[in-house]
Amino acid sequence: MDKLTPADLMSLERYARERPAFRARVMEHKRDRKLAVGPNVTWSFEDRLTMQYQVQEMLRAERIFEPEGIRDELDAYNPLIPDGSNWKATLLIEFPDVAERQRQLAQLIGLEDRCYVQVHAHPRVYAIADEDLERDTADKTSSVHFLRFELSSPMIASLQTGAALSVGIDHPHYRHSVDPVPAPVRAALVADLK
Repeated sequence: MDKLTPADLMSLERYARERPAFRARVMEHKRDRKLAVGPNVTWSFEDRLTMQYQVQEMLRAERIFEPEGIRDELDAYNPLIPDGSNWKATLLIEFPDVAERQRQLAQLIGLEDRCYVQVHAHPRVYAIADEDLERDTADKTSSVHFLRFELSSPMIASLQTGAALSVGIDHPHYRHSVDPVPAPVRAALVADLK
């Protein structure tokens, strides 16, 4: 997928006018890009449109309109756009109760490194996590991580000819999988590989 450039973005004024319709379009698009992996973890697979929305929202929230500030936002979010041989996902660890969340984040250190995708008849591919910065401390993990799954050419070919896809987490304190990935999500992910 092509990376975003300043020409792909709306001005703050235009975005203010078009935001409701654009946001509705993106939320619909994201529906087929989200997976609950167990009861407390969600993966949101990113692409060019989801990142365009994220950049537009950041520019809006921070009132950024100077070229240097826009470039900084693009530099921050463009790495989350897949490049045709991988998937990139935002992982969210979600526990509504604050005390429970703190206990769980202490137990789930390293969870991001135990996330995998698996194309039928191929080995698991474990995530390359948090390439931008380390998000774990000695005491706890972060509730947000960024994952990249690199796929081989044979895996991509298998997916494009209909192979099943599963995903999961095999951390000692959190073992859950989605097998198979629902058809609408699978279709969106296979489209990212073209």
